[in-house]
Parts: sequence; structure tokens; C-alpha cells
Amino acid sequence: MIISQKKPDAEILDSLKDATKVVLMGCSECATVCQTGSEEAIAAMKVYLEENGKTVTCTIYPKASCNKLAVKKDLKDNKEAVGEAQAILTMSCGDGCQTVAGVTKLPVYPANDTMFLGEVERVGLFTEACRFCGQCVLASTGAICPITKCAKSLTNGPCGGAKDGMCEVNPKNQCGWIMIYNRLTELGQLDRLYDLKEPKGHLINAYPREINLRGEKDE
Repeated sequence: MIISQKKPDAEILDSLKDATKVVLMGCSECATVCQTGSEEAIAAMKVYLEENGKTVTCTIYPKASCNKLAVKKDLKDNKEAVGEAQAILTMSCGDGCQTVAGVTKLPVYPANDTMFLGEVERVGLFTEACRFCGQCVLASTGAICPITKCAKSLTNGPCGGAKDGMCEVNPKNQCGWIMIYNRLTELGQLDRLYDLKEPKGHLINAYPREINLRGEKDE
């Protein structure tokens, strides 16, 4: 799940300084779980903007703000209200913001800061789990990500600075590599620690990346 948190109110208002009429867009997926793009969050943002001199021409609650075709249809279904607006404020992740911007000529601004891909431990509590590195090593680390769980993102063992099982960089966190060692011990797979991994680099990835399941690139 993509975890996001709301930007400070003053920063949101500053981004909208050139617009008096605004469309508000949320997201019924990740941002709703994070309470940053739900219908309730949209309603609260509408009140806040109107209290600060803005006119909200319409509110749109897409099923997923990262679905380009669906977002395009949502904007088309609200064509008149969108046509009156001078800007769109997206209460979604950064990808949702960029998706909306790709299908409209209006300036689009984010209401949220995109934080990380994480796990929902319980309602309102999220933990970072993956860095989207594109070079997954979970098969040899007991399905515990060293890039994320280790503060130094070490891929071939610990740094040696842990104390009482806790990370030297952030003592509130467990040492990722001790977690990996314990997990592999439980699984009877300690031999996997000898699977040395090449240093991670950026040459493998040419950003922005693409996955195309259609076989041929769309014209």
C-alpha cells in the first residue's frame, strides 16, 4: 500500500495561490486507508478551502487515482464543473497526482506527501516495507527486506553497530540483519546468508521504468 500524509495547510494554500476555483479529487484506494484521500478527508478539505476564500466547483472520488482511463472518465463526467475550475487539488499519492495531470490542461497540485510502500499493521499504523528497488533479494533473506529494514540498506550482512539487537542509526528500530538471521534460523535456511549479492546500482534501471503486458508498446 502506498502510504501518504497530508501536507501542512499553509503549504496547500500556497500552492493554490493563483486559483480561486478548485476541483478536489480523492482516491478510494490507498489514500482512503491512510485517511488522506477519503470522502471524509475531501469534505474536511472542502470546508477548509472555502473558509480561506476558495470555491470548490466539484469533488471527485475516483476508485483509483492512478488509473488513467478511469480518471479521464471521471473528469469528463464532471466536465462543466472542471471547466469552471482554475486548478485541481489531488488528495492521493504522487502517482495519482501525476496521473490526473496527464489527462487535463489545468494545473494539478498534491495535498499529500507520498511517504513509502508499507504494511498496514493495524488501523492507523503503517510500517515501511519496500523501496521499489527492482532487484528483489527476499528469496535469500527470509522475506525480510534489508534495503528497507536496515537503515544502511546493506545487502550482505550487518554493519556491526547494533546494540542489544537494536539499530545504531535509530535505536527505536530492530537491526534488520538480526531480524533476517533469526528468521533464517527459524526456517533452517542459514546457508542462504552465504549467497553473496552484487552491490546494488542504478545502471540496471533507466527511469522512468515501464512494464508492458500488452506485448508491444502502444503507439
